[in-house]
Amino acid sequence: MTLALDAAAQDLLFREARTANTFSDEPVSDEQVQAIYDLVKYGPTAFNQQPLRIVLVRSEEGRARLVQHMADGNKAKTSAAPLVAILAADNEFHEELPSQLPHFPQAKDMFFSERSVREASATLNGALQAAYFIVGVRAAGLAAGPMTGYDADGINKEFFADGEHSVLAVVNIGKPGEDAWFPRSPRLSYEQVVTTV
Repeated sequence: MTLALDAAAQDLLFREARTANTFSDEPVSDEQVQAIYDLVKYGPTAFNQQPLRIVLVRSEEGRARLVQHMADGNKAKTSAAPLVAILAADNEFHEELPSQLPHFPQAKDMFFSERSVREASATLNGALQAAYFIVGVRAAGLAAGPMTGYDADGINKEFFADGEHSVLAVVNIGKPGEDAWFPRSPRLSYEQVVTTV
């Protein structure tokens, strides 16, 4: 049985795609990022909540503010990447639900009136959207270097002082540079993962 996606696309998105650790100097344009977002925004989220928020770090000042909160092993590559995106969950996503879920606008108050419920849902669904974003970066012919090695509280205070957002990941983006890849790590087999009941 074959997939509908051709083999080259499968390779681009999954089999040949790797987490990049170095990048070339080629810039990543706003147009490329918009094309990525305009593709991946169609990925599903519960109640169509779409909690992902993206901060593009382009300025030297912004980069310095971010790098100080990265783990030591991530500082150099975050400093050198052509573009860095902070992916965050909007814990107040429910304010958009009446327009984004027009057939069920009461979901805002029925399911998401409590902050703890919103945070849990925003984290799960924002992580789904972060994964879509990484695959979208690959679809654009770019490499992604997603990281969770950072001081989350520091990034939240530095970039999301309103307390309404929570960082999910920091992603370096660009064309891969020299020695960009670590050796491919093993993957679990179908038999190890899938059961039938």
